[in-house]
Amino acid sequence: MKPTEKDVKGTTTVGFVCKDGVVMATETRATMGSLVANKGADKLFQLDEKIGATIAGTVSHAQSLMDVIKAEIALYKLRNEKDMSLDAVAVLTSNLLKSGPYYVQTILGGVDKDGAKIYSLDPSGSYMEDKYTSTGSGSPYAFGVLEDRYSEDLDVEEGKKVAIKAITSAMERDVYSGNSYRLCTITNEGMKIYTPEEIDGIKASM
Repeated sequence: MKPTEKDVKGTTTVGFVCKDGVVMATETRATMGSLVANKGADKLFQLDEKIGATIAGTVSHAQSLMDVIKAEIALYKLRNEKDMSLDAVAVLTSNLLKSGPYYVQTILGGVDKDGAKIYSLDPSGSYMEDKYTSTGSGSPYAFGVLEDRYSEDLDVEEGKKVAIKAITSAMERDVYSGNSYRLCTITNEGMKIYTPEEIDGIKASM
């Protein structure tokens, strides 16, 4: 059974590489058809100290996928006494998606010894490294902002504003995206997930 368009509908997520790290953001609306089923859905996950992910698609599949990835990363560190690289996490996630079905689109991002990276993976398991990407039904609107405002010269401080702007654009146009924001930055110091109050402060400074 192949994933349909409906299976990966109902979300906006963005992720991009900055000169000093990675920024990722999502909104928080979960839908069942035209019904807003949950206004506070968590679509941003911390997988390791310097690795995060966003999800779009079927919530139960996404939660299961994130749990398996976190467990595999922890097991790898225990066995090898070192961190799993982002490339290896991308391959692991690809193999899990291929063994599914997991009706999930995900963005993996983080920092390792090779620097900051972003990967986009679709439900079939294909994966691609990129400088910026977006997933979900609101992604066309988010991409419009990213195409206009993204630059590899951005630092994460400015990148936070670009990410919020991209999510806001989708929330204003896509009925399946809305309610609130989730935002994180990942640098050599680790992953920081911002509180609603901190996000309000970022919006106020835009």
